[in-house]
Amino acid sequence: MSQAMFDRAILHLDLDAFFVSVECLRNSALKGKPIIIGGSTGRGVVASCSYEARRFGIHAAMPMKMALRLCPDAIVLKGDMDAYSQYSKLVTEVIRTESPIFEKSSIDEFYIDLSGMDRYVGCWQWSKELRQKVMKEVGLPISMGLSINKLISKIGTGEAKPNGEQVVAAGIEKAFIAPLSVQKIPSAGKVTCKKLRFMGIRTIQTLSEIPPKLLQREFGQHGVSLWRKANAMDDSPVVPYQEQKSISTERTFQLDTIDVRQLKSVLHRMVSKLAYELRQDQRLTSNVAIKIRYTDFNTYTKQRKIPYTANDKTLIQQVYELFDQLFERRQLIRLLGVRFSGLVRGRPQMALFEQAEDERLLKAMDQIKKRFGSQKIMRAVALK
Repeated sequence: MSQAMFDRAILHLDLDAFFVSVECLRNSALKGKPIIIGGSTGRGVVASCSYEARRFGIHAAMPMKMALRLCPDAIVLKGDMDAYSQYSKLVTEVIRTESPIFEKSSIDEFYIDLSGMDRYVGCWQWSKELRQKVMKEVGLPISMGLSINKLISKIGTGEAKPNGEQVVAAGIEKAFIAPLSVQKIPSAGKVTCKKLRFMGIRTIQTLSEIPPKLLQREFGQHGVSLWRKANAMDDSPVVPYQEQKSISTERTFQLDTIDVRQLKSVLHRMVSKLAYELRQDQRLTSNVAIKIRYTDFNTYTKQRKIPYTANDKTLIQQVYELFDQLFERRQLIRLLGVRFSGLVRGRPQMALFEQAEDERLLKAMDQIKKRFGSQKIMRAVALK
């Protein structure tokens, strides 16, 4: 490889079947077997699965019933977000000690800006050595892609999986993605791909040749974004990683109150707001806390650790229980506060929701909130 191969160099790293790999590392008897991680009840959904299970057509977010029909012999595990978070931190620390600038985009995915490094040690050689160090020190398989921007690097990683390496040299990135399916484009979901196929667009090359105004007419601004990605255009920066420790919100009442129905309605709205922020930022919380300030300005807090989640129904239940334990009913309340801490990166579907219907409801509500505002829809119990 030429030492002058890259002016801008972005490395993408993605842990292979992360949840499953952690389980196999903890129990070697699971290696090579079809494994499904997710809800074990009748309404459970698949959060992750092994490559052996994927050969049967199983994928994330699939109803567990359907997955077990496709592969009756699959091993089903509930999952352990505490363990997954701990291994994610171990990988993060390896990358932190070695990398100039890195972004942790999810619990198992990283970007590193290596621009300028070719002048000294060579981006490709450095990247391979980092990947080997992660596998040696943490024991998990990880794939990587290196190219001129985040988009091509991520697609390159996808083509290298499982447990592989892919470099896409400057100048050939458009040719590299051209023959691939439009499904390989990040952010091109099932609905978008189905509509593109209806339009006769199946490959990235065909998509790149469609007039952007036509795509904008059919898909809105997302259509322009699709056209840019199909033409290998991506100038998004690597955002330096800094773990947010907590998020919180407070409400001071105009008139101090002891109305429990009103107080719980306010708590419900605050929790729903924070949980929505978690899901939009692809984060999960492991600690909830409430704060009560009484009319005499005395302030009290109570908190508890919980399994990692971003499900507002689960969080609301936890907050209600803390409120019932903390509330001194003889005094008027001046202020209520809610805080989520112990945050980790994690996609919403990684929360291992037991109830598929509730997950679908959350997704539908989030879509409405994203389009019309976070206060435009809420559960009826939050209204007063």
